[in-house]
Amino acid sequence: MSSIEITKDTYLKWYESMLLMRRFEEKAGQLYGQQKIRGFCHLYIGQEAVMAGAMSVLRHEDSMITAYRDHAHALAKGTHPNAVMAELYGKATGCSKGKGGSMHMFDKENKFFGGHGIVGGQVPLGAGIAFAEKFNGTDNVCVAYMGDGAVRQGALGETFNMAALWKLPVIFVCENNGYAMGTSVARSTADTDIYKLGIPYGIPSSPVDGMDPVAVHNAMDEAVERARKGDGPTFLEIRTYRFKGHSMSDPQKYRTKEELESYKLKDPIEITKQAIIQEGYADDKWFEEIAAKVKAEVEESVKFSEESPWPDPSELYTDVYVESNYPFIRD
Repeated sequence: MSSIEITKDTYLKWYESMLLMRRFEEKAGQLYGQQKIRGFCHLYIGQEAVMAGAMSVLRHEDSMITAYRDHAHALAKGTHPNAVMAELYGKATGCSKGKGGSMHMFDKENKFFGGHGIVGGQVPLGAGIAFAEKFNGTDNVCVAYMGDGAVRQGALGETFNMAALWKLPVIFVCENNGYAMGTSVARSTADTDIYKLGIPYGIPSSPVDGMDPVAVHNAMDEAVERARKGDGPTFLEIRTYRFKGHSMSDPQKYRTKEELESYKLKDPIEITKQAIIQEGYADDKWFEEIAAKVKAEVEESVKFSEESPWPDPSELYTDVYVESNYPFIRD
């Protein structure tokens, strides 16, 4: 049973937040094709319920860390769309001052700690953030997201052991979208029930329907409540699906069109919309207003990014070390 009730407002917030993620990502894909966004670009389209369901449980003070498919995570955690889009552009007004780009979003104010390009590298860092919260005597939690490819990194087992031993307030979440780049879970994982990896460490572990924000909300609610009480970590394998390729350069020859279309029938945005209509929570006018609002926000983020300045070359020498006058940095 969920301790945080799912209400009409919950559904309406889910729909608006998921629609913003979707339209933002669609625009990012278009801009990448126009070469306004360079480098790598990994879109989140299809996986929005994972973020929506989590954010209806988490507090602003809770921390989040993830891998390089991170635009939607930043948006969900509270980073302004302008700052996310400007970072994609590599502009000075981006959330990482234009230095991180698509894969390295960072927002200290909203306790979003990346955006990490090293596969699985964020998992022990997430446990470290949780350790800091426990050390400081707060009841805040950290959610450490990873892809299904990251669970085969050795650091996962080391981190699970330490988190369980010290009962750290961390929720490990594997966003299993079926493919590590172009390699399916079935081709790379001896036991495709990834959640079972947490069981030998005594960590409560379970699979979750990642196309349904209700299922995500309920699973996260239970995990967060455990962490806040001091009962230690939880491992959730949230089974989702990305409608686009691994990155913008992915030809997607490893999966069939039939498979993709079957998952599009489970589109979390459409499912949530139908639930709202069925419950009588909103009418057509509301949906039109939200669509217009989201469109305006995305357009504003593009305008803001286009008009923002590039970082000054001197920025190469800042933010490398904590000490502003570190003696081994030379311009």
